[in-house]
Amino acid sequence: MSKKKEFHEATEKEHWADNIAKKIVADKGELEEYTVAAGITPSGVVHIGNFREIITVDLIAKALRKIGKKVRFIYSWDDYDVFRKIPANFPNKEVLEKYLCQPIVDVPDPFEKHTSFAEHNEKEVEEQLPNLGIFPEFLYQAKKYRAREYSEGIKTAILNRKKIKELLDAWRKEPLAEEWSPVRVFCEKCNTDKTKILDYPSEYELKYSCECGFEDTFDFRKKGIAKLQWRVDWPMRWSFEKVQFEPSGKEHSSDGGSNTTASEISKQIWEYSAPYHIMYEFISIKGTGGKMSSSKGNTIDLNEMLSIYEPSIIRNLFVRTIPSKSFEISFDSDVISIYDSFDKLERSYFGEEEINENLKTSVAIAERECDGINITTTEEMQEATDFVLGIKTLTKSVKAEKEKITKPLNESLKGVRALFKPFEEKLKYVLDTTNNKIVDFSNKLEEEMSVDEEVKITNIKSAHGTMTFRKVKDIEIVDVNIIPRAYMVPDMVLIRKHVVAGAKIDGVILVEKKIPSLRA
Repeated sequence: MSKKKEFHEATEKEHWADNIAKKIVADKGELEEYTVAAGITPSGVVHIGNFREIITVDLIAKALRKIGKKVRFIYSWDDYDVFRKIPANFPNKEVLEKYLCQPIVDVPDPFEKHTSFAEHNEKEVEEQLPNLGIFPEFLYQAKKYRAREYSEGIKTAILNRKKIKELLDAWRKEPLAEEWSPVRVFCEKCNTDKTKILDYPSEYELKYSCECGFEDTFDFRKKGIAKLQWRVDWPMRWSFEKVQFEPSGKEHSSDGGSNTTASEISKQIWEYSAPYHIMYEFISIKGTGGKMSSSKGNTIDLNEMLSIYEPSIIRNLFVRTIPSKSFEISFDSDVISIYDSFDKLERSYFGEEEINENLKTSVAIAERECDGINITTTEEMQEATDFVLGIKTLTKSVKAEKEKITKPLNESLKGVRALFKPFEEKLKYVLDTTNNKIVDFSNKLEEEMSVDEEVKITNIKSAHGTMTFRKVKDIEIVDVNIIPRAYMVPDMVLIRKHVVAGAKIDGVILVEKKIPSLRA
């Protein structure tokens, strides 16, 4: 059976995010924490198609938490990538043109709202995600590279550059140039990547020249101007952040694509097993055709989506569709029907949807027929048997209708409980520990003070309220063996299990009861 078929069959039984969460645990084993990741280069508008990766990882994170796993959700802004193309729908193109081939983080914001072009695109997303219930940990790659956090990763890539080239060439029609390097340098003089690696004087040094005429040798542990090429940078960061799950779009997921080569490089160079991976399909705008492209300007971003759709409806559009399937987002008359469908789903979820009228009628008929059953012959017993079979079928139908409402509600509650349980437990510990310390000190004072002085400390005022002490009655069981029987509750499940298995228990006998059992 193919993996694709297995995936689709699984989604018929459970939500796709729950299915993937279980597969991640099965693939990676039991871990103290699972890191799930997403990311993008902020080279233009982060559109609703890019959002699919964000919400996919968010749903997997929530599914992992629902089964009791600790999760770290990281989102990387690859703002140390090179600014190579000016987006069609951005102003001040003549200003932006001056910064081509420089790091995106150093390009000025053409809208003059933020400190850089990169930050403008980042903040447009970061400010909206909380409205959709998404709270990742943001990583800014320019800061990490310039802080030289990846120096060891760069060294590893340089020392293994021939092996990395072999792995990449295996998937290429034309091999990379012999002098190819896994690292590129931003020139200290002109800040562009129009540079060429000339030599590797030592394991931490690079010698380079630039088209502007500048030439230098530097230690990349001391200067953060070196950056790994994309296909090498990705697997290095998997190992660095210990990522267990990261999806990628269709263009990265084909055989020989960046995910294939990253997985091989990760395993053979960094000795780190690649994250569990799924592919997500493109999203298009109804009536436009083709995928969205920031450089072409045919995009819809989160701000625009939220001006038409409520946050819960946006989430539902992505939740209901398996990532490997493409879908269109409508901005025409379909918007009304989408709202109507969601409202119906919401009513059903909260138990406000009317119960199926056919079920009501069937149950009422069954109740009337039951009152009229009178078994005096074998034929009437056969009829009653058929009646029981019909009731069993009807019971299944009622259960199925009920679970349409209760199952998503229960799953949601489980997820909420799992999400907040660690915080509640920690706060309970903090509260109990602090209260015990206060009580211990209060008791100590009572032993040392007179009666009049003791009265003065029964109320302790602070800037936030008043702490009072009162005595309450509680119990402690010191010997469970001498507690009177009237206060003991029998464990019927355990007793039945042992007696049926042949155990002798005083006060309990094994009896046989005749009950009808019907098989269809």
